Amino acid sequence: MSTIKVTVWNEFRHEKLSDQVKAIYPEGIHMAIAGYLKNNEDYEVKTAVLDDPEHGLTDDVLDQTDVLIWWGHVAHDEVSDEVVEKVRQKVLGGMGLIVLHSGHASKIFRKLMGTNTELLKWREDGKKERIWVIEPGHPIARGLGEYIEIPNEEMYGERFEIPAPDELVFISWFEGGEVFRSGCCYRRGQGKIFYFRPGHETFPIYHQPEVLKVISNAVDWAAPVQGPTPVYGNTAPLENI
Repeated sequence: MSTIKVTVWNEFRHEKLSDQVKAIYPEGIHMAIAGYLKNNEDYEVKTAVLDDPEHGLTDDVLDQTDVLIWWGHVAHDEVSDEVVEKVRQKVLGGMGLIVLHSGHASKIFRKLMGTNTELLKWREDGKKERIWVIEPGHPIARGLGEYIEIPNEEMYGERFEIPAPDELVFISWFEGGEVFRSGCCYRRGQGKIFYFRPGHETFPIYHQPEVLKVISNAVDWAAPVQGPTPVYGNTAPLENI
């Protein structure tokens, strides 16, 4: 298997501003995710943050990225339009993109979806979330049981203003009764996009093995296909069918 080059991008703001968040992610959310992914010898992992030059997403970095993981929350508007357009072009050209939690409101996700992705219900109550696996045969659900249970989480509820997913892998249920499309797959151009809902910064979501497993599975799914594009279906000459 060829090495998959992964860049984990994070605003890295909450961890600097909140002692509560810093206690959970002392090196940043990006480092928690990257640390897990680095255990896979098939990945080459680097990180980038908002306050880096060009937000850490220079032409050289993007040219060396097969899959970009995006975590943002409070500083979406600080991401330059020029960088957003560069990322969009890379996705259209085949780079995979994994958007986590509040990244639903990021400029790049909104631009690729073409809808008001900020429109949803939400509530910070710290109650249970159960993420149901509704497509157990999907590669992103590999190695999971029937559901993932997160003891304390922020609620997101429908209606979520996104285009109908090409594939819906997960649906969340919350103690308040709300549901949410929480694992959504898209294709734009030659690139694959996966939106995964869990991840509020005040809870240790990215220390939970099942959540990290999903992100790793999504990296494998979103990575550009190596070698010739596979051909599906019966390839026998018509006269032989």
